[in-house]
Amino acid sequence: MKIKLLLVLTLCSFIAFAQKATVFGKVLDAESKTPLHGVTVSIKSEKKSTLTDTNGSYSIPSNANKCTVSFSYVGYETRTETIVFSANEKQEKNIYLKSSSKSLDEVVIQKTASSREKETALLTEQKKAVEIKQSIGAQELSRKGVSDVEEGLTKITGITKVDGRGLFVRGLEDRYNNLLINDLAVPSNNPFKKIIALDLFPTDIVSVLETYKTFNSNLYGDFAGGTFNIVTTASNKPTTKLSIGTGFTTQNNLQKFIISSDASSTSDFFGFSGNDRDLPKIVGTKPSNYQFTSQESIKSFGSGFDAKETKSPLNSSISILHSDKYSFGTKKSIQYLFSVNYDNSYQVRKGLDRFFNTNQGNYDNNLVATKYKFTTNASLLGSIVYKSNRAQLVSNTFYLKTTENLIQDQLGYTNSQTNQNNTFIRLNQLQETSFLNSQLLFNYKLTSNEKHQVKAGISYAKTNFSLPDRKSFRGTLDNNTINLNYTGNSIVRQYMDFDGKYNVSGLLEYNWKFGSDDLTKAHKLTVGYNGYLNQMESSFRFMVSQNMLSNSVSFPVNAPDATLQSELYNLNFTYREGTNASYKAKLQEFVNTGYVDLALKLGSKTDVNFGSRLEQSSRETRYREPGDFDAPFIVKKVDKFYVLPTVNSKYKLNDKSNLRFAASKTITRPVVMESYPLEFVNPDATIENGNPNVKNSENYNFDLKYELFPTNKEMVAVSLFSKYLQNPIERLFVQSAGSGGLQITYNNSKSAVLYGAELEFLLQMKRISESLSNFSVGFNTSLMLTQATIDKENNAVETIVRKNKTTRNLQGASPWLINADLKYEADFNKNWKNTMTLVYNIYGKRIYAVGTNGLDHYYEMPFGKLDFIWSNKFSEKWELKLGVDNILNPLYKIEMGKENDITIYENDLTIKDYKRGTGFSLNLSYTF
Repeated sequence: MKIKLLLVLTLCSFIAFAQKATVFGKVLDAESKTPLHGVTVSIKSEKKSTLTDTNGSYSIPSNANKCTVSFSYVGYETRTETIVFSANEKQEKNIYLKSSSKSLDEVVIQKTASSREKETALLTEQKKAVEIKQSIGAQELSRKGVSDVEEGLTKITGITKVDGRGLFVRGLEDRYNNLLINDLAVPSNNPFKKIIALDLFPTDIVSVLETYKTFNSNLYGDFAGGTFNIVTTASNKPTTKLSIGTGFTTQNNLQKFIISSDASSTSDFFGFSGNDRDLPKIVGTKPSNYQFTSQESIKSFGSGFDAKETKSPLNSSISILHSDKYSFGTKKSIQYLFSVNYDNSYQVRKGLDRFFNTNQGNYDNNLVATKYKFTTNASLLGSIVYKSNRAQLVSNTFYLKTTENLIQDQLGYTNSQTNQNNTFIRLNQLQETSFLNSQLLFNYKLTSNEKHQVKAGISYAKTNFSLPDRKSFRGTLDNNTINLNYTGNSIVRQYMDFDGKYNVSGLLEYNWKFGSDDLTKAHKLTVGYNGYLNQMESSFRFMVSQNMLSNSVSFPVNAPDATLQSELYNLNFTYREGTNASYKAKLQEFVNTGYVDLALKLGSKTDVNFGSRLEQSSRETRYREPGDFDAPFIVKKVDKFYVLPTVNSKYKLNDKSNLRFAASKTITRPVVMESYPLEFVNPDATIENGNPNVKNSENYNFDLKYELFPTNKEMVAVSLFSKYLQNPIERLFVQSAGSGGLQITYNNSKSAVLYGAELEFLLQMKRISESLSNFSVGFNTSLMLTQATIDKENNAVETIVRKNKTTRNLQGASPWLINADLKYEADFNKNWKNTMTLVYNIYGKRIYAVGTNGLDHYYEMPFGKLDFIWSNKFSEKWELKLGVDNILNPLYKIEMGKENDITIYENDLTIKDYKRGTGFSLNLSYTF
């Protein structure tokens, strides 16, 4: 059944025929051939206009012989047509509109970009939306030379990236964020991160990255910073694209590099390490303080301590994308996309690695750490999309796999033993993660006029995070020789495994548009359900050295295995299991939610959304305390029912500017490790320990925003926001039990208040001079004041409590941040088009960990990053990108503050520092 235009035009006052004729068709994007909804169709002689419907269709009946009609759409060139009518005949005439943006000629992630992926289209969408959201599409990702999702999101206002620690939104760290893929919840593959590392997702699979900084009832309530939604791509045309890349980073590549002998094979290079590091079967599934015989120690471990000193080669990457579309029947099609990506990198980080002895004012550990990391990222995506006039069915499957082979050397002294400043600790670690996610999504128009629609989806995910045979030894270093004693756990082998058994999420949503036959003016009622069930188990086993006939040994630092094998054979030492009863824990989370949203069109200028989310949240943790292996599990259960209201409103001041207001209540759940009863022990006596008593935070959020769109490629926005957090979760450091060591753990403060402002603009430089017409500038900044109120009873060890203070800044929150970019676009000739972009971002000093026992906080110091990207399209098939990353190469630094309650005897308050180096990358793409 054909969709008819809701408003019918009356053309021309002069009547030449007695009987009507009709011209009809669709208005389409000239490049992608996709229908454009909401195009203004104007009859010049009649001064009448209407809009194309949701299928891009228009229909013009008339008794006249001809009339002049114009077709206009934001972001596209206006097209004027003289339409000649024939009596009693129906003529079909499709209209093709060209984008007014020069960027349409670029090679982006697909051979052709869908209209929603264009910068102009996304600005239009942002302008029309009621909620406060920002998006970045495939076109802009390509222009800025972005290769992964995490880097792409840093181009959005108020978002910064910290090396190895994920994204910060409005200065708030990872725990305040949430992630969706195609509107479905997905788990993290790393218990130390709230959301999966987004640098694992290549932009080849992305259509649009959506960021919500304010809450809508259809989003999960678990965020105070931002919710990211990755909308995966689908193809409209046959495309096959091959990309290869290489990279060099100063201080990292073509330098001295130490890599484990276990990680030097071809399979290790591609991220497949085999099972040599598996837990020895002889110890069984349940710890029993088992002591190995000499032969068992020799034969049970497939992985050794040896390492190779070499030169790090260049980084490399390769990706293949293939997609196609088949049309059949009436308005039916099947599209598919297949993408394979692989990249690796070699990293060297050298710098101070310290912590202070609480209550004493001197270094407990004073080490220089050198880290050699070889990382691999591999991803696979398969997607199939079926479309008909009313239905769309999408099937997506992702598989992500990462490995990180690490050799870390630490030299100095530990446990305040300043007379032993040649203490040497080597860590030989393999970290493996995997993420498998399958999705099925369904959209259906219940009626041909699209007033009634349903949307459904289901997702299944399985994850794993493991540190198999994490080996370390400690002794003293003397001319490249290690001297160690077997006692005191000088040799340790750890086996940690987080098995994400399953994560199942789903959604079901019904939408009803009512109040007007023109759907652009209709109200909208949304009723829906979404939720997820997550189950995970962990195991953490230890094997330690045990002296027998001897208590000391010496060996070359990079070649211990031959000596240790001989020592085992001669019965000088053996291994025993040192695992305690807390080795195993289980976690189950369940979120079950219904929501409703009412979007009202109050006249031509005012839009208001009222919504509410009823969220049942359950978190159950099962664990044992150290001691009795047969003791029943301790069960820690948190059941909460939340009513999360929200309101979003937009007032259209004129055709180019809006005023917005949003208010909501949300929650913040802890990262898995923040509430998980597991001690993650490092060989330098630092420990990360979850706290099962951590509560969810409850957040009250308010936003006021003014935005101006001077042209279809420009935008200026000013926002004010505030948040009130009950029981905010914060990181703190305390002295660990026993003889020395630093423990990072987590707890709730009583409350926190945040006040902030954001300024953002995207402007074309031709406003200043026509000679600058090829330049544009983007800038955004966030300023924020925070005040956390301390719970003196639960946080009695905090230093400020000892000073009789009750407030301080919120842990993890930056007081300011800046993102800016300068773009130059020009065509050197007909076939050579190029774009140059300079991007800079920096964040302000923030609390990394809350100070305790007389010591001030540990602060993460400002870090500025300047990047340059040059993209060249030589023809329809070839594209070359050159990138220079971290041009300024500043020092990343964590240092202790000066507001200490005890006397500090050290002159340097630096806790950790290193430089990343400046990176140069080259990527060549060919589209078949």
